[in-house]
Amino acid sequence: MPLFGTDGVRGLANGPLTADLALSLAQATAVVLGQGRSAEARRASGKRLTAVVARDPRVSGEFLSAAVEAGLASSGVDVFDAGVLPTPAAAFLIADIDADFGVMVSASHNPAPDNGIKIFARGGVKLPDVVEQRIEHAMSGPKLQPTGAAVGRIRRFADAEDRYVVHLLGSLPHRLDGIHVVLDCANGAASGVSPETFRDAGARVTVIGADPDGWNINDGVGSTHLDKLAEAVLAHGADIGIAHDGDADRCLAVDSAGGIVDGDQIMAILAVSMKSRGALVDDTLVTTVMSNLGLHRAMAERGIHVETTAVGDRYVLERMNEGGYSLGGEQSGHVIMSEFATTGDGLLTGLHLVAEMARTGQSIAELASVMTVYPQVLINVTGVDRERVGDEIVQDAVARASAELGLSGRVLLRPSGTEQLVRVMVEATSEGDAQRHADALAGVVRDRLAL
Repeated sequence: MPLFGTDGVRGLANGPLTADLALSLAQATAVVLGQGRSAEARRASGKRLTAVVARDPRVSGEFLSAAVEAGLASSGVDVFDAGVLPTPAAAFLIADIDADFGVMVSASHNPAPDNGIKIFARGGVKLPDVVEQRIEHAMSGPKLQPTGAAVGRIRRFADAEDRYVVHLLGSLPHRLDGIHVVLDCANGAASGVSPETFRDAGARVTVIGADPDGWNINDGVGSTHLDKLAEAVLAHGADIGIAHDGDADRCLAVDSAGGIVDGDQIMAILAVSMKSRGALVDDTLVTTVMSNLGLHRAMAERGIHVETTAVGDRYVLERMNEGGYSLGGEQSGHVIMSEFATTGDGLLTGLHLVAEMARTGQSIAELASVMTVYPQVLINVTGVDRERVGDEIVQDAVARASAELGLSGRVLLRPSGTEQLVRVMVEATSEGDAQRHADALAGVVRDRLAL
């Protein structure tokens, strides 16, 4: 099984993801990412390679980041230890100090016992598959073993947080004065920096989920558990609630009545705003095949073209880079604003969302009404041969359901990339129609593709 998954290397800390593995992975990263033209030029001028390392606050991040830093320094790389910061902060800092690469130790929205290692190339960009494969291969090959003055140094990146905050504040088109925001930091990497930044931008801030103890990250709080945020918004009479996940690369919202504003609605709000300000490149939004039909219709009504990709923020980012587009993301709250970030940034997204409220004087519910959310039913059909999803009878069933729904719905069959599983997704104007078609299609998939 490949070491790298869809977002770096992830697993149970001290299970498959050991300190030895982290050290070896860091050493291999130094070998592979130290071979580029810019890295060679740096060495030719007598300078060592540099890397930024950051982590979220889960307890295993302490020993894993230490192992990563040891692996890098032992390979002749100077390390800037940024401590506990969001993933998008690490990506920004790599570009900001012109480091050769960087590493983020985090398992994002996963529970505390898990952890992960994400590697970013120069400029703070995610690695393509082929480079990840080269790093994995290099783990069994020769390592760099400098001695004496050639070994790397490990230094505390003292102004890392300040640099990131200044960057976020500088991106805002409007201050947040007069708006009461409840922030749920998921007891994660945003616990310190997000409240500080929203307050500096002028918002009145109430904070929950910002007391990380190493074990409580994502535990009943954050973007995967919005009930407590909704309760807090109602209890404090706030205008909006913003939820991050453990490493703060996501943002979801709650309106003043406790209603959820998902990633599709957030993208719709930002796309309309950016188009009105001439900031939406080619009037195009990039999102995945899982985005709601309501988003597509709302954008079409406002002259905004929607490009769709496979599921995963890396595929959204690839398409954005290919077309030079400025906005993209996923329903889950990964939103990429490429003018200011190279990856999804939950703080950046939340700040710009609240800034649009301040700019227009509208509530988040009023802004979100730009799109109608169609009922969406998703059924995971397990124990089936995902390779045979093109079966004629299955496809005939899809065609019949699509024809019956017409322009008022949508059907999507998506085989898993890692499991013998097919995902059946149906959207319709009513929950009942969506559920009926989804159940019927799931039955056909189960009968025809059973292993």
